[in-house]
Amino acid sequence: MAAMQEVRCRPPAGGEVVAVAAAASGGKRRGAALSIDGAEPPEKWIERLIGENPVVIFSRRGCCMCHVMKRLLATVGVHPTVIELDEAEEAAAAASAAVGLPALFIGGSPVGGLEGLMRLHLSGLLVPRLQEVGAFCG
Repeated sequence: MAAMQEVRCRPPAGGEVVAVAAAASGGKRRGAALSIDGAEPPEKWIERLIGENPVVIFSRRGCCMCHVMKRLLATVGVHPTVIELDEAEEAAAAASAAVGLPALFIGGSPVGGLEGLMRLHLSGLLVPRLQEVGAFCG
């Protein structure tokens, strides 16, 4: 199975955003660099994250649609940045971005949820779009 970078965001008592990122490689987990400015508003951090990574999924743990989305991308050889939100973070993200979960961004552009991803895949446009934004490793 392909490796994915996973980021979990948790607001500490002070209200600043903290994220823990890890990438699985060959069964081992290693830290991945993720720059976070505690003074940066969450909306700006999200915009920057989407702009700096070719493929970003906003997900929630245990969601079957999120799982299918991650598996499809892994099957074509893409290692997306996955942001797993808890219920409170999901509500805040939905309010600020007016999107539901899962939410996929390719090359900084919103694709939508699983239906948008499947539409791209079935039309034959997914792999060319992923190549265009440099989403394939190595």
